[in-house]
Amino acid sequence: MPPAFQHPRSANSEGQSPIHCEACQSAFRSGSRQAVSFLLLDHLTVPALGCDDHLEQFASVCGLTSEDTADLLQHRPAGGIRCPGCRLAPHSTAHPMLSVREGAVTPMACPDHQAEIVQRFQTGLRTRQQLSADIGTSGYSNY
Repeated sequence: MPPAFQHPRSANSEGQSPIHCEACQSAFRSGSRQAVSFLLLDHLTVPALGCDDHLEQFASVCGLTSEDTADLLQHRPAGGIRCPGCRLAPHSTAHPMLSVREGAVTPMACPDHQAEIVQRFQTGLRTRQQLSADIGTSGYSNY
């Protein structure tokens, strides 16, 4: 099950947004379909919201869980979105907001695909951390 939704427009107790990236804040505030990108990852096509930089970082981390690359489209994919739940998901407000460095990304998918994307992102973060740790302790410090 996906984590509890935290609406990107909400503010913390000091009245500040939880998102420190102005471009992400703008994407969340716009409410425009033009702000939505599409993450293509294996068999999934998931609408996602965030700024271009943080969407790219998100896709890169998710791509670590795939044999193929994760791609981002700034337009609706030619084949559309296969999952009926994911097609309707952008009209719902129950989506997780995932922190990506100082910004955020909201994958707008059905509950099953939300859970898969969240899990892949978390697994990708652990993989990246492990790869970084392995490089730092591999004994190849002369490079």
